Amino acid sequence: MAPITALLHTENDARRLGRALEMLFVCDEILIVDHHSQDATCRVARQLGARVVPAESNASPDGYLRLASHDWILCLQPNESIGDGLQTTLYEWKSPPFAGASAFSLLVREETPSGWLNHSAPETRLVPRNWNRWLGNVPANEPSALALEGELLRFSLP
Repeated sequence: MAPITALLHTENDARRLGRALEMLFVCDEILIVDHHSQDATCRVARQLGARVVPAESNASPDGYLRLASHDWILCLQPNESIGDGLQTTLYEWKSPPFAGASAFSLLVREETPSGWLNHSAPETRLVPRNWNRWLGNVPANEPSALALEGELLRFSLP
C-alpha cells in the first residue's frame, strides 16, 4: 500500500478549509503549511486532524516535502476538494500503486458564477517526495504525468 500525504498551503483560509480537509480521508496524513494566518485557519486544520507547520520566510515549496511522512504527496489548494470518483481512484491507486509513473495529474472542475467549468488539461497534483518543479505552491504541470480518473473540484470563495 502506498500511503499519501496531503499538502496544503494556507493563509486566512478558515472559512473554506473544512471542505478541503473533510474529503481527504483517503490520505494517511494531512500537512498544512500556514503562511501567518490571522484567522482560525490553524485551529480548524488541527480540529480536522491536520498537522500544522508555520511557513518559513525563504523556503521553497519543495522544502516542505521533507516534513511529509510519506513518499507520495497530494497537493491541493484550500479552495479545492476531491470528488467521489477521484476518492475511489486514489484508494485503488494506493493498493498497489501504478508502476513507472513519475507523477499523476487530476482533472479540474471549477465553480464559476455561471456554473461549473471543466478545465481541458489535467493538473499535476500527485507527486513523489523528491519533486522539484513548482508553480507557486502546487507542482508545475508534467506533460508525461498519468491522468487519474475523477475530479478535483475548485470552489469560488464563500
